[in-house]
Parts: sequence; C-alpha cells; structure tokens
Amino acid sequence: QVQLVESGGGLVQAGGSLRLSCAASGRTFSMNTMGWFRQAPGKEREFAAAITRIDSLTDYADSVKGRFTISRDNAKNTVYLQMNSLKPEDTAVYYCAATPRYTIPWSDRAYDYWGQGTQVTVSS
Repeated sequence: QVQLVESGGGLVQAGGSLRLSCAASGRTFSMNTMGWFRQAPGKEREFAAAITRIDSLTDYADSVKGRFTISRDNAKNTVYLQMNSLKPEDTAVYYCAATPRYTIPWSDRAYDYWGQGTQVTVSS
C-alpha cells in the first residue's frame, strides 16, 4: 500500500504562484512514476504533469507547459508541483497519484494510488 498526502493549495490572484507538495509513505519504492492531476468543477479529471523516479523524466499537459514544474525528492519521498503565472482556469482540485509504470501515462486509470486532493483557487 502507498499513502499520498497533498498540501500547499489555497487562494491566489491571477499571475501568482503556489507550490504543491505530495508526501508518499508505505511501499514507495514500487512507485516509479508520480503524477499530478486536476479536476475543475463540472469537468473530468485531467492530467497535468508527471515525473519518473529513476531518471526524473517529466511530461506536462499543454495547458500547463512552461508555467508548471514538477520535481521530486526521493530521499523525502515527496513530489512537488511549482505553479507560476496562475490563471483562473487553473482553479481545480489537484490530486497526486502514483503508478508502478516506468513510462508516464496520461490516463488516470493507469495510476493505482491517489491522494485526497488539495483545492487551488485562482481569482481574476
């Protein structure tokens, strides 16, 4: 089992920044890829970013590319999502997820473990 706990969400004005954290515990060594997804009100959950454990390869959705940066600290079993130049359309609940896959899947069905989510609200 793997437990994921997100933190760092909140309310920010457009153009501002936030950093989300995802602390993992349990059988973390088996989780090769960690991802961030988000779900806005009335919309389906969508892929935002992900990073692999061994070689720290990253991938981003086009909507966040150039503004968000994902990183990980394997010693702390923590993944971060630095979000800059935030827009109102970034408002969503952000979820951390983990999968044993070595590649970066964009489908949420490929991820086995999920955090409880953290709310990010960007005001205009």
